[in-house]
Amino acid sequence: MIGLELVVVLGVAVLLGNAAGDRYRIAPPVVLLVLGALLGFVPALREVELPPEAVLLIFLPVLLYWESLTTSLRGIRRDLRGIVLMSTVLVIGTAGAVATVAHELGLAWGPAWVLGAAVAPTDATAVGVLAKALPRRNVTLLRAESLINDGTALVVFGLAVGITVGEEHFTVPHVTGLFAVSYVGGAAAGALISWLVIKARRVFGDPLLGNVVMILTPFTAYLLAELIHASGVLAAVVAGLIMSQAGPRMAGAEMRRQAEEAWSLATFLLNGSLFVLVGLQAQAAVRELHGTDLTNALIAVAAVSAVVVAARFAFNFTVPYLIRLLDRRPEQRLRRMNYRARVVTSIAGFRGAVSLAVALSVPTALDSGAPFPDRDTIVFVTSGVIVTTLILQGLLLPAVVRWARLPHDTSVDDERLLAETTATEEALKALPTLAAALDTDPAVAERMRQEYETHLLVVRAGDAGTDTEDESAVLRHHRHYTALLLALLAHKRTTLLRLRDDHEIDDTVLRQVQRHLDIEEVRLSRRQAAE
Repeated sequence: MIGLELVVVLGVAVLLGNAAGDRYRIAPPVVLLVLGALLGFVPALREVELPPEAVLLIFLPVLLYWESLTTSLRGIRRDLRGIVLMSTVLVIGTAGAVATVAHELGLAWGPAWVLGAAVAPTDATAVGVLAKALPRRNVTLLRAESLINDGTALVVFGLAVGITVGEEHFTVPHVTGLFAVSYVGGAAAGALISWLVIKARRVFGDPLLGNVVMILTPFTAYLLAELIHASGVLAAVVAGLIMSQAGPRMAGAEMRRQAEEAWSLATFLLNGSLFVLVGLQAQAAVRELHGTDLTNALIAVAAVSAVVVAARFAFNFTVPYLIRLLDRRPEQRLRRMNYRARVVTSIAGFRGAVSLAVALSVPTALDSGAPFPDRDTIVFVTSGVIVTTLILQGLLLPAVVRWARLPHDTSVDDERLLAETTATEEALKALPTLAAALDTDPAVAERMRQEYETHLLVVRAGDAGTDTEDESAVLRHHRHYTALLLALLAHKRTTLLRLRDDHEIDDTVLRQVQRHLDIEEVRLSRRQAAE
């Protein structure tokens, strides 16, 4: 019965946590973590464990695929060098720094490197939720970094665990080979699955079947990569990036609407549930340690949390200056960020459920049969670092963003204006040709021309750089028109419900007609909100 109880508890916690976060202007993950820790006091929920396989093989492929599918590939290309460096050099450097500090605090080198690998990568889900107030470029950097750095961390983790249990050996060629297989194999697996999915989507034209193919994509890419001992993380990310470019050309409108709505809800629930489970697991980790061990572990949490933040600051305030010295090209100057933006990027390095899943994946025993050294400490410290970075950095980030006074990012609005204006202008130019080809009635073509010209006037009038009396009148007329249409739709819906209640139409008919009304209402409401 605990499974059903857990589903209900997680759902209620996600609902209340996000509502409280929005109401009191606290980052929802912080509230969800606290709720998870409080739920740990419920005796029945103390049996709940977060299986690492659930995160690494179920949650992670879905979340990474959707994050990569909705991330700007153009932005990644622009800052590819910085993203690669942060996803590799920074991760390895952070793992090494944490391992050194952990060794000084009493851990053997093997477990110390395992701990370093667990807390080194930032978390894509935490970044996506907590970085909404940042300009587009900063968000793209953070998201792209967190999408790729898991692969680096998992290679380091696998090597550290293998050496500790006696299955691996450390040589430069061996380590280089592991990284090459991980990255090249992962990228190849993602590209191959994407190619197969593109072929399959052309065969399965039904929206439901097409979205089944989409759901299978991240899991299949992850599975193929794991079978060849490559990075499943990178495979899911590459598949998502490729599909973000190919998908709009081959998917129909209904398929896209189904996918966007379904995946938005699914990832929202998965993200929230993960934060609650992390809080629940963090409290469970506290119960595993007592006395001196607990005191030492708390000291380790504070020290490791400081190290991961310091390593990020050190990277962001050394590597960019080194690049400036080595690369003096004019286009490189355009990519530069000021020190305030780099402070924001440094503060936004949150850790999340992936780190905890990695820590929980530590085996319980060595090849000799002896217990894996300091496993409880690794899990506890990882949990503590996740909680510390999410709470302290999550609460600090809004203040840092205000201090940074980053320029207001209007690029999205500018590009949207360009897209809508250009698309409407070219549609108007093509209207006579299309109408003639379709043998359209002249009255219908004239009506369509007037509607498109009105839409073009509204788009241009909505430009923030214009504020004439004529344009204000156009916007006012459009808002009145939209409001009237919404009122009429509501009246039609009321009539439908009356007919159903009077048994004049069936529920099936109600749903069919209401579906079209809902689509129109959502379209009008979203346009109204955007304007």
